[in-house]
Amino acid sequence: MIEAGATARAEFTVEQSDTAAAIALGPEDSFPPVFATSRLVALMELAAARLMTPLLEDGQLSVGVSISVRHNAPTPVGSRVHAIATFEGMERKVYRFRIEAFDEAGAIGEADHTRAIISTERLLAGAEKRKG
Repeated sequence: MIEAGATARAEFTVEQSDTAAAIALGPEDSFPPVFATSRLVALMELAAARLMTPLLEDGQLSVGVSISVRHNAPTPVGSRVHAIATFEGMERKVYRFRIEAFDEAGAIGEADHTRAIISTERLLAGAEKRKG
């Protein structure tokens, strides 16, 4: 069981591959060379997932159910970013987290996030069924 208020952290240095510019799929896509919101979300999810690791049994993993995120400030390549997930409680079988993210200059984002524990086999079988 996770106690309300428990925290976990994830951090890394922003590289070119973590930028919004790197996610462009074609010449018509134009995004700035700063930390991408999609990578911010991944960092936030990782922090929350780390908090749930002790709850997992063999053959289980935690998956994101929902996230409501605000990306409040741009972060340049080379900056160190980190996210801190705080466990807020459960609603039925869903775990609720509040997550804050920072770079060296201060806060860059915040999110409300939920996760659930699922069988890895069940998840992969469900993905396989979606193949056309």
